[in-house]
Amino acid sequence: MDSLVKEIRLVASELRTRPRIGHLHWGGGSPTLLTPADVGRIHGALTNLFALDPSSESAVEIDPRTLVPELAAAFARAGVNRASLGVQSFDPVVQVAINRVQSFETTAAAVRMLRERGIPAINFDLVYGLPFQSVQSCLDTVEQAVRLQPDRLAVFGYAHVPEVKPHQRLIDETALPGPAERLAQAEVIAEELDRAGYVRVGLDHFALPADPMVRALRAGMLRRNFQGYTTDAADMLFGVGTSSIGALPQGYAQNEAATPAWRDAVRAGRLPIRRGVALTAEDRLRRAVIERLMCDGTVDLDTVAAAHGADPAGLREAGPALAAMAQDGLLHWDGRVVRLSATGRPFVRNVAAAFDRYLRPEAGRHARAV
Repeated sequence: MDSLVKEIRLVASELRTRPRIGHLHWGGGSPTLLTPADVGRIHGALTNLFALDPSSESAVEIDPRTLVPELAAAFARAGVNRASLGVQSFDPVVQVAINRVQSFETTAAAVRMLRERGIPAINFDLVYGLPFQSVQSCLDTVEQAVRLQPDRLAVFGYAHVPEVKPHQRLIDETALPGPAERLAQAEVIAEELDRAGYVRVGLDHFALPADPMVRALRAGMLRRNFQGYTTDAADMLFGVGTSSIGALPQGYAQNEAATPAWRDAVRAGRLPIRRGVALTAEDRLRRAVIERLMCDGTVDLDTVAAAHGADPAGLREAGPALAAMAQDGLLHWDGRVVRLSATGRPFVRNVAAAFDRYLRPEAGRHARAV
């Protein structure tokens, strides 16, 4: 806690002005490991050094298994108005396989606790592709989740990368569903949420029609950053804490991933940045093309290039790959506009990859396309 507060002060000391915070996210591992006093201390450090917009969205990631009333109240006092709850699956067999036993009743109690204390907006994270998961168990999970009326749901495909996350070696790989089964699970979740009145937002988010994310989608203002879909239009994102990532117009910076190294740097009075990537004009152009594809399902290359003062010729190098995907029925391509088909929507990552100069298909992937 001492190091985190000191890092917040270090970041503020590097800035010439007192920035306004439009969005605040309590993320990382699980903020439910904090005490109510911790929450008050962090919030106090932020509000002393930054101008917190009263209308800002302040969100927190919650583990329903460890949430207590006092902590929910502390987050509400700190201005939190949206909570994202990890659910994954309500199937008890799947829960045992991933070592996350969390009953429907536990989740329902957490939702009730948050709403009663003044945190109205609720998000759920669901996962498909888990060990022993089936289309039917995905359907059962969605049906139970909808009963709690979350405002948004994020539906992610499980990424099995034991070489990156050693604890995944405990998972029986033979129990993981194959590609066709994963796609079927993703589709049945989407279909059931559609029937329940949720609007599909981009690749993997769903929200009620009145939600700000749906309004942003319909206004063409939806954004996507390295953490997913957002309504935040700010061009600066400051990350504090172990392994956090910040984004500025000039590029990205990531903190030390190991807590001791992060803590030592902060104690020495240094920003604990481990690595960074400086963006070129070409990077920003391609990022904009990929973002519009991921958000809108369509992009006009000439329009985006013009907005960046760039020649669209380089973007058309993706033409052969786009033409091949058009033959497969994944998209429509006329040499200027790329538009995903209904069939191609689940494969938007593959389409976006055609514009990624850094992608190495032969290299290891953190997540599958579907």
